[in-house]
Amino acid sequence: MRIRHAARLAAALTLAAPAALLASAPTAAASSSGINDFSCRPSAAHPRPVVLVHGTFGNAWDNWLVGAPYLAARGFCVFELDYGQVAGVPLIHGLAPIEQSAQQLSDYVNQVLAATGASQVDIVGHSQGGMMPRYYLKFLGGAAKVHTLVGIAPSNHGTTLDGIATLASQFPGATQLVGTLCASCAEQIKGSPFVTNLNAGGDTVPGVKYAVISSIWDEVVTPYQSQFLSGPNVTNIVLQNLCAVDLSEHVAIGTTDKIVLHEVVDQLDPAHATPTNCLSAFS
Repeated sequence: MRIRHAARLAAALTLAAPAALLASAPTAAASSSGINDFSCRPSAAHPRPVVLVHGTFGNAWDNWLVGAPYLAARGFCVFELDYGQVAGVPLIHGLAPIEQSAQQLSDYVNQVLAATGASQVDIVGHSQGGMMPRYYLKFLGGAAKVHTLVGIAPSNHGTTLDGIATLASQFPGATQLVGTLCASCAEQIKGSPFVTNLNAGGDTVPGVKYAVISSIWDEVVTPYQSQFLSGPNVTNIVLQNLCAVDLSEHVAIGTTDKIVLHEVVDQLDPAHATPTNCLSAFS
């Protein structure tokens, strides 16, 4: 019984794209489309490179199959990070302890800045990828190198998984078992030592602009309000307030939803923002 509940918890923490994409995904995005092109030089209109950060059980290619070309087509230098790899597990990433993944992000941002000549990047992350960068900002010196962090369905304050995490906590050893399968999964449970430490003293750090985009239909990071941040320079956005009929849940909001991507661009370039609404799906 305990093992079965723990397995359900690990399965419910699947925060990335469909398995069909995983089966054929390459290990890194090609640079031929302007993505991961380290010769890219940011323009005056878009002076900061954008670093895309995938979710748990995903990889850079599948999570950003739609989002990366969307941003590149709008003139951004776009880079995709693969992180949280575990030895012997191909394609399925974001499994390692989040502290280690944040160090990978730090190293990658340094690489992007050195190649492009920019002084700062913007980060757009889905699920764990929207939360993990906050560890980088708070504990690894990232605040000076990041202008804007946009989290799409981020696990900022952990998740109850509609009570599954709470259920697992009632069975001695179940949460620890999840940790052996996926260290980052256990760290994303509401009330975990990692989540408590991350949010101690406030959700934000000075000098960084934050935006959170959430869906009321999110079934993974629950309740969806737990994704929101508090503090200065924070904008919390509910997708259904932009388009009431948008039914995107946790996976779709971060992988295929062009309404979300339109709002991401507005957050990255507010000087040229246009209203995000249902018609943005066709832009």
